[in-house]
Amino acid sequence: MNFPGELRYTKTHEWVRKEAEKVIVGITDYAQHEISDVVFVELPHVGQKVEQGKAISIVESVKAAFDIYAPLSGTVKAINTLLESDPALVNQDAYRKGWFFELTPAKAEEWDSLLTRDQYEHMIREGAKG
Repeated sequence: MNFPGELRYTKTHEWVRKEAEKVIVGITDYAQHEISDVVFVELPHVGQKVEQGKAISIVESVKAAFDIYAPLSGTVKAINTLLESDPALVNQDAYRKGWFFELTPAKAEEWDSLLTRDQYEHMIREGAKG
């Protein structure tokens, strides 16, 4: 599994990349592997206000539908419209072409609640044991 060190992660398997005054969000390589072939992504709306930890999006795979949660509170700045016509990008390139949305964070202190790569990998290893 690939977990880039410059990203932060959530316990619900979203990744977060900080770029200037915005963050870009997607699901991790682990998550896309677990849910299997993505066939549909319901994205949030640009301008939508979101709260950390609340469901914001839905991913449907050949297995089931899964909620995607806001890793930080803020406002949706942009969405990846390519996923509407090619949801398989999530499986093919989870960290680049398969991103879901951009947020303008509202609470800078929430960044510190996100997991580092080492913390995320530890969580997955422990979960695999249980």
